Amino acid sequence: MADPFSNMADSVQSPARQMFVITPHATNQVDPLPKAIRADGAGTITLQAADSVSDVTINVVAGEVVPVRARFVRASGTTVATIHGLA
Repeated sequence: MADPFSNMADSVQSPARQMFVITPHATNQVDPLPKAIRADGAGTITLQAADSVSDVTINVVAGEVVPVRARFVRASGTTVATIHGLA
């Protein structure tokens, strides 16, 4: 299938070209670094943004897309069962 956007540069504002499951972990970094994350269920996500030095815990609703470049998604404090990265 032809991609009419193949000559366009990818950027943070561009739609995601990859979608993948993020498994929360105490120390593993999210790879690749996503443009945003999507919560499949309601609950909390504890994360550290790409340029931050500390974690934050956010409340999310099912299906919410959070426009954050999360370098870490921590197991401790995260209650959402399935989280997807958009990169």
